[in-house]
Amino acid sequence: MREPLPFTLNGQPVSLEVEPTRTLLWVLRIDLGLTGTKYGCGESHCGACTVVVDGHAQRSCQLRITDVRDKKVVTIEGLARKDALHPLQEAFVAHGASQCGFCTPGMIMSAYGLLARQAHPTRDQIVRDMDGNLCRCGTYKRILEAIEAASSRM
Repeated sequence: MREPLPFTLNGQPVSLEVEPTRTLLWVLRIDLGLTGTKYGCGESHCGACTVVVDGHAQRSCQLRITDVRDKKVVTIEGLARKDALHPLQEAFVAHGASQCGFCTPGMIMSAYGLLARQAHPTRDQIVRDMDGNLCRCGTYKRILEAIEAASSRM
């Protein structure tokens, strides 16, 4: 049965009437047209679907829409401000951290969640925190460099 589900999405209040069993991933992609959040494995293993909920990186493929009731959700589309990229996005561009780009939104959102908790993590902390995000192209070294560069600018 559909029920109203209020939450904040990228700084804007949203209230949707959807089936409570639907995942946040499909609500974002299908109902709201925010396709930056990617479907990868569907089992919370690859990180392509990562969004930030109340300051913590979470896998939207396993998160029910009811789990975000009255919470703040940030997607990759919510990071840039007007015509300015977020420092993480700028760092990914500057360091060539994305090749095919499929994993990039999830990588950036995971890093955003990390940097929200710890402004200047060590490389070991970044590696540990990003361990669950997979990159098909293998640009891990450049991804780490981009996160380190962004942490020094944020």
